[in-house]
Amino acid sequence: MKIKLFLAILLTSAAVISCKEKNVDPATETETNQWIYDNMKYWYYWNDDMTTKPDYTKDPASFFESLLYKYDATLRPDGDRFSWIQESAEELEASLGGQSKASGMEYKLTYLPTGSQNVIGVVLYVLPDSPAAKAGFKRGDIFNSINDQKLTGSNYSKLLNSQEKLTYTLATLSADGVLTDGTTKREVTPVVLQEDPVFFDTLYNIGTNRIGYVVYHQFIPEPYQADNKQYDKKLDAIFTKFKDANVNALIVDLRYNPGGYVSSATNFASLIAKATASDIFYYKEYNTEVTETNMKKFGETYFYDKFASKSQNIGNQLNDVVFLVSSRSASASELLINGLKPYMNVTLVGGKTVGKNVGSVTLTDSKKKVKWGLQPIVSKSLNKDKKSDYSVGFTPDIAASEGNLLYPYGNPKDPLLGEALFKITGNRIVRQKNARTVQEEEDQEIISTISRKAGGSNMFYDK
Repeated sequence: MKIKLFLAILLTSAAVISCKEKNVDPATETETNQWIYDNMKYWYYWNDDMTTKPDYTKDPASFFESLLYKYDATLRPDGDRFSWIQESAEELEASLGGQSKASGMEYKLTYLPTGSQNVIGVVLYVLPDSPAAKAGFKRGDIFNSINDQKLTGSNYSKLLNSQEKLTYTLATLSADGVLTDGTTKREVTPVVLQEDPVFFDTLYNIGTNRIGYVVYHQFIPEPYQADNKQYDKKLDAIFTKFKDANVNALIVDLRYNPGGYVSSATNFASLIAKATASDIFYYKEYNTEVTETNMKKFGETYFYDKFASKSQNIGNQLNDVVFLVSSRSASASELLINGLKPYMNVTLVGGKTVGKNVGSVTLTDSKKKVKWGLQPIVSKSLNKDKKSDYSVGFTPDIAASEGNLLYPYGNPKDPLLGEALFKITGNRIVRQKNARTVQEEEDQEIISTISRKAGGSNMFYDK
């Protein structure tokens, strides 16, 4: 098994080299469960808490669940919230590389009005040239019917859980929260898409402030199965532009970023930090067995990553670094923030983050007999000061919610961006919402499609 460093919060990937054999007899359920147990017994962060008498008669998904040291607020507050298993190892690896069958738009579902069972979908962003983009969808669009059926709390999963063509009926929402049914219909058929995570960037010149703004949706270095660092290089080019423009403030939008590869997190941090290539970005803490094995093989360097030397680094130019975050910001997003904190002041604007300070590995069978893929938690991440105190999420310094009436990326009327610009310039464009309003709006949200991405819960889909 070949280990490839990867992340959906450390996502240290144990992704395996493909076997060239064309005809391989699939593993039985018992063989699959034995493979699961053997890998979990070595890799799992809480392997000492696994049962010593597993029930091999269970189906693989149930068997995997039976091995977990599950989170419980009272009994196991340090427990596992994030490990998962997927029936197709190939689909698991593709999704973690930003490739999946999808419409090309991410959206959230929320109850409207408050206290009702009526559900609306709010489009968060749309991938260029995707079926959704070609159908005319854009950020901020609202829909409340699928295939001419109104969305409710009891039917949204059944209506939206489809890989076939769907017909969306748009609606409009007033500033006072009044929903008006529309007549515009848009048909969208999902296709296999590769997401470019480096989504948007711009510059602002406000007084003496030269501000760079970049929207980043997932920590992915390159397209799935490529080896060219295309997306890392695209981010490097943006920071070259920021450096040439002499920016003295930076806003990084991670509000929809659930994680990704640790190599991209290190690359991103190396563009921002007031640090050198000899400085440590983060430490990795494993179980006793993994620690002993890799200490013998690789020494102490296996357990930390340093910043890279980047000519595009703007750290010494910056007076302000602001991250836009939300309840969807997780893993590598939080790793980036935690890793930068010892080196510079960072300000968080938005909502409380997920709290994923642990890392997982992608485990697949090199012989291709076992078709399942595992994503178990195997490590805990700490910054240079050995701090990892965000297991319940980072609380923002400035609470703000984007609401349901969304503005295009880069528009200062966007509440999160507006608060970031106010923090930097002292010039307020939108009134800050209080923390209670943020919490109330989050309480109304059901789920977003962001949860299906790397490190997400997959809870949106019925099995």
